[in-house]
Amino acid sequence: MRIEYGKVMPAAIEAMVGLQAAADHGGLEPKLVELVKVRASQLNGCAHCLDMHTKDARSIGEDEQRLQVLAAWREAPFYNQRERAALAWCESLTMLSETGAPDNVYTELTAHFSPEEIVALTLQVVAINSWNRLAVGFRTPVGTYVSRRQPEGANARP
Repeated sequence: MRIEYGKVMPAAIEAMVGLQAAADHGGLEPKLVELVKVRASQLNGCAHCLDMHTKDARSIGEDEQRLQVLAAWREAPFYNQRERAALAWCESLTMLSETGAPDNVYTELTAHFSPEEIVALTLQVVAINSWNRLAVGFRTPVGTYVSRRQPEGANARP
């Protein structure tokens, strides 16, 4: 690791955690959020975040095959229209300098998400891209993450 950024500037990490918390309270399905985080991390080449979010996705019951072919989601039949719209939006924002967030991608997004969900999804993309840049830039170690996530209802009492 180049710099332990959380120790060097704790206020910045608190702000990032606050952004992530706001995005996480946006009402989006947990599996959808993890797919978006994995896809952005693939595009950004962030091994640390790929390790984390594939483990989190598996922990909440995401299908292994969907994770394995996520980089080629357009050609795979395993994603519904809502997920496809979210993944296209994620890619357009992650590759913003190349895509400019095209109107057709946004229009498709509005067919599947409410305005509140669009803001929540956009915040998820902003947050994961920021985490990716911190992890890649400072070479956050890879491979030791252990997910604490569980499928919804796993701790529910009868």
